[in-house]
Amino acid sequence: MTNGVEDIGYGRQFAGWYDRLIPDDEVTAEAVKGLLALHPAPEAGTIELGVGTGRIAVPLSESVGRVTGVDSSPEMLDAMRVKLKERGDVTPVHGDIRSYTSDSRYGLVYCVCATLSLLHTPEDQQLAVRRAADLLAPGGRLVIETHNKPPILELHEGRKRTTYFVPYPEPGTGVQTHSTLLDGDLWHCSHILYQANGTTRVGSELTRLTTPEEIDAYARAAGLEPETHLSRWDGTPYNEQSPMFVCCYVKS
Repeated sequence: MTNGVEDIGYGRQFAGWYDRLIPDDEVTAEAVKGLLALHPAPEAGTIELGVGTGRIAVPLSESVGRVTGVDSSPEMLDAMRVKLKERGDVTPVHGDIRSYTSDSRYGLVYCVCATLSLLHTPEDQQLAVRRAADLLAPGGRLVIETHNKPPILELHEGRKRTTYFVPYPEPGTGVQTHSTLLDGDLWHCSHILYQANGTTRVGSELTRLTTPEEIDAYARAAGLEPETHLSRWDGTPYNEQSPMFVCCYVKS
């Protein structure tokens, strides 16, 4: 607990090397382009729930104007402030996405890169979606991106534990993940980042796997209308084999 905000410690583990976990600039550029296309009214404001290091919010702000970025991790927010010295227009806010409130209402509220999955119960995930709905202006859109449950189960091939390695373009680099499926749709991953200088970094995360239908139910309970399911930011429709999915909702 920091300044009344409950923090699971994700930033203390990952803030110094989070951006190395997703080193492909094209992935970030596609997400930013997708969010820009989904924004119903940039002049109506933009807020990211779980802004992290600003990987998305910083470049997005260069197209839509100021973005408000909420995160429970002081370390992640500090990492974003370093980026903001050179580019972007993001207002860092230390807060819990389950309880954050504001007098402002926004045209776009988004929660991406599986931030929602870091909430480990359906009740907490529902709270976050309800809070996001409260932050929307009429006609505004909520966009959520998170892990897709079916391919993760398929990756395990019926086993509770598996290990896989993702090589990076730079020689001698990549991430090895030790993956464990737990009860209650919980998924535990320990990541080892291998760097070109021979050093490694280690971090673990616990997430809760969901399906688009479950997120839809949260949104409907919060008074939002489900709009579309995507498998990629370029508009590709959802399919069960995509590692992530994007859900869009509108506030009438």
